[in-house]
Amino acid sequence: MPYSPLMVNPMRQELASIGFEDLMTAEAVDDFMHEKPSSAILVINSVCGCAAGQARPGVALAMRSEHKPERLVTVFAGQDVEATQKAREYFADIPPSSPAIALFKEGEMVYFVPRHRIESRSSQEVAADLVAASFGSEDLKEGQAAFLEKRAPVFKGR
Repeated sequence: MPYSPLMVNPMRQELASIGFEDLMTAEAVDDFMHEKPSSAILVINSVCGCAAGQARPGVALAMRSEHKPERLVTVFAGQDVEATQKAREYFADIPPSSPAIALFKEGEMVYFVPRHRIESRSSQEVAADLVAASFGSEDLKEGQAAFLEKRAPVFKGR
C-alpha cells in the first residue's frame, strides 16, 4: 500500500522547489528514458530518514553547481510504485534501494549512488560526489570506472 500523500508531499516539495519534475507513472519514466537528454539526474526519493535526510539536501547542494544536469527528475519509492519499478528496470543489474541517485549522459547511466553510499555520509559529501561524477573531467572518468567496476570512487577534485 503506497504512503499517504500527506506524508510524502513535503519530501516531494524539497526536490520540486529546486526544479525537479515528478515522474509519477511508468509512461512518464519511459518518455524520460527515451528522450536521452545530454545530461540528467534521476532521484529515487524516499521517506527513509537515515538516508533520504542526506540525499535530498545533498542533491540540492549539488544542483547549485553552475553545470547542473539538463534534466532533473524524480520518482517516489513507496508512493509512485509503478514509476519507481519502471525506473529500476532501466538499471536492473543494480539491487533496488531507496533513496538512490542515477546520473545519465546522452541517455546512458554513468553513475549510481545507492542508499548505502548515502546513509553514512553527510549531505555535503553526497553533493561533492555528485558534482565530481557529473562535471569533473578526471573525476567523471573515475566515477564511471568505479560504477562499472562496482567499487567506491576515489575522487581527486579534478
